[in-house]
Amino acid sequence: MSFTVAITGRPNVGKSTFFNRLLEQRKAIVDDVSGVTRDRQYGVAEWAGKSFNLIDTGGFVPKSDDVFEQEIAKQVHIAIEEANAIIFMVDAATGVTNLDESMATLLRRSHKPVFLVVNKVDNHERLIEASEFYSLGFEHIFFLSSISGSGTGDLLDAVIALIPPDVVIAEEDNAIPKFAIIGQPNVGKSSLLNALIGKERTIVSDIAGTTRDTIHTRYNLFNKDFILIDTAGLRRKNKVNEDLEFYSVIRAIKAMDEADVCLLLLDAGKGIAAQDLAIFALAVKKGKGIVVLVNKWDLIEKETNTSRDYEKELKQRLAPFNNVPIVFISVTEKQRIFKSIEEALRVFENKHRKVATSKLNDVMLKAVEQYHPPVVRGNAIKIKYVTQLPTHTPSFAFFCNYPDDVKGPYRNYLENQLREHFDFTGVPVRLFFRKK
Repeated sequence: MSFTVAITGRPNVGKSTFFNRLLEQRKAIVDDVSGVTRDRQYGVAEWAGKSFNLIDTGGFVPKSDDVFEQEIAKQVHIAIEEANAIIFMVDAATGVTNLDESMATLLRRSHKPVFLVVNKVDNHERLIEASEFYSLGFEHIFFLSSISGSGTGDLLDAVIALIPPDVVIAEEDNAIPKFAIIGQPNVGKSSLLNALIGKERTIVSDIAGTTRDTIHTRYNLFNKDFILIDTAGLRRKNKVNEDLEFYSVIRAIKAMDEADVCLLLLDAGKGIAAQDLAIFALAVKKGKGIVVLVNKWDLIEKETNTSRDYEKELKQRLAPFNNVPIVFISVTEKQRIFKSIEEALRVFENKHRKVATSKLNDVMLKAVEQYHPPVVRGNAIKIKYVTQLPTHTPSFAFFCNYPDDVKGPYRNYLENQLREHFDFTGVPVRLFFRKK
């Protein structure tokens, strides 16, 4: 089930540092100069066995003449509207400012759960000074330090307490593949949906999705039965100054949570952008199947190896996980659009593939014999047994004597062997090493 948390606040209070800490990676650029974060950052944070989507917004400056600050203010409004909960970050070192009060007024109107986070509380004196933030009138207030990480645990406990338990899906619904069409605005998402379901009247039913901005369309024709999750064409017409790109990303993330396979639609003329790569990385992190569709291929001038070279370059950008189907389509000409669905159905099958333990050990232990794990600190690593775990994403446990010493290159070798002998095209594969 999808749960999204947005980090908001005025410039230079430490939002990006906090975002990086929750994701356990340096993804957002951090600098002492205000306004560094102009693009939104997205990721998946995990705490105590629960995960949630995390959005890092730029610093909020209302009624600013700066064009970047105006864009950031719009994005903050959208984040507040679309998120399930909001982390409002302020700075203990500078105290309550007019910008903090403006932001607090905006957030109190939102009726969303708001966690007031006072950052840079790294000593007892700062903690005493930070008590002035109670004047902003929020019920949930937390004192922490983004740099050291102190105090983040209590905040995360409060955040995940809001996440509802996973909805149990009926078995028959779970068996029907769910495909989400995702991608940037104007790449042809609506046109693809219409091309697939339009003229033949293949719609069985339009069911409102679990979020208010996705529609599930049931396709049942030509012996194909699946659900398309559409996020395109559902933008609010009364919002003249909305940031369409930001809306599309948040909705893509929500649609992704509901889907089995994501159809990532690209514009052949523009290639794959940084935002597409961010969405792709999120889909991988969430363990979703992926098919890349290159639309408007009919507009590209072609030579003998154009598609081969384009695919090669695309896979280099998608590395390290580039074992995904790439289909060159034209929605307007209806070229290969049904091939894209066939690939998506194949990826769905791959995602649910269960390998018998006997066959798995037969193949993988031979692979281990052919190429032994490197010796670490004089210890020879011996893998004794392999089994597939009962998870939604193909996951495998390797039992060995020194599980912590199995390094990245050998993990990659084992994953490649799994992909070579059992078809997991388009699906992230997870490997775990456990003590035998």
